[in-house]
Amino acid sequence: MKTVKILHMYADMLDLYGDSGNMEVIGYRCRMRGIDCQVDTYSIDSEMPDFASYDLIYIGGGADLEQQHISADLLKCREGIKKAYESGTFLFLICGGYQLMGKYYRDADGNDIPGLGLFDYFTVAPDSRKLRCIGNIVIRTTFTGETVDMVGFENHGGQTQGVKTPLGEVLCGNGNCSKSKYEGYFEKNVIATYSHGPCLSKNPEIADYMISYCVNRGSDEKTELKKLDDTLEKQCRQVMLDRLLSK
Repeated sequence: MKTVKILHMYADMLDLYGDSGNMEVIGYRCRMRGIDCQVDTYSIDSEMPDFASYDLIYIGGGADLEQQHISADLLKCREGIKKAYESGTFLFLICGGYQLMGKYYRDADGNDIPGLGLFDYFTVAPDSRKLRCIGNIVIRTTFTGETVDMVGFENHGGQTQGVKTPLGEVLCGNGNCSKSKYEGYFEKNVIATYSHGPCLSKNPEIADYMISYCVNRGSDEKTELKKLDDTLEKQCRQVMLDRLLSK
């Protein structure tokens, strides 16, 4: 079986609410199946990698300050990331990483942080920093082929607009905008979400969707993933679902 190659971008700067733990989850679930998983890192002023050589590119979440710091460097990577995306590399994007793949992020002071413009959505923060979307969130998704009520934690001021293909329907929480019906952005090889936590520890189906995609990328024959015992993870998620959806 092929080695799954992952590029974790700005791991030293974008690790809000344990987002780097998503890479630990993917690595663990690969090891439990005997799948080799190579995770490389890239940060400001690193040597420019061949982005298209990776099966998955991951960018976690950060506050406005961190987004401002990485913005200029990220723009240098635009063509490489665009080529990777178009060649089928999976993009997994959390919060700030989600915002910076759109057209722009306008902060509470009215400053525009340019995004890569890979997707048509854009994000605008309200004038007051007190107006934030904060709390637990439940997102009903169907992209794995079954209905999954995804549990996470959101904390964002930015209101992301112009999303044509959301990740899922909001059952509890805010979503892309305050009290919106939908959350995140989805394509076959893109998952973008405001869900922190890290979100994959609570939602193993989402992790397996990405692992399966990476394992089968470029192959004519589909390899089915070995089933893992996710009883504990699902029981923990059910506790949160019962608590949040019974209100």
